[in-house]
Parts: sequence; structure tokens; C-alpha cells
Amino acid sequence: MALPLPSRYLTPDDLVEMFELPSVETVYQWRRKRTGPRGFRVGRHLRFDPDDVRAWVDSRQGEAAA
Repeated sequence: MALPLPSRYLTPDDLVEMFELPSVETVYQWRRKRTGPRGFRVGRHLRFDPDDVRAWVDSRQGEAAA
């Protein structure tokens, strides 16, 4: 069962913690390669909508099952 995501916008550090990534650089590489969840800028800060992160995870699970 998936844990509920926070109701606030997520930071790159949140994604590192949630997915146990090696570093925040992984999140930025996903963004450059357009392979990670959709993010947006608020000024100079990168944020992720929890719904977009959930949709990205669901799509990745669908790819793994195919």
C-alpha cells in the first residue's frame, strides 16, 4: 500500500528522501533528461506537485508490469 504524499509541494530533497536517491543531483538529471516527475519553478526553487509525482510513479509501475 502506497504511503500518502504530503499535501504541500515537494522539493528535490523530498524526492531524494522518498525514493532513497543517492543525491539531489539525480533529481536534476531526471529533469534535464525529462524522465522524472514534472516539476516547476517558483522563483529559483524547483517544486513538484504531489499529484504529478503520484502519476509519474503510477506510469513507472505500468512500464515495469508491461
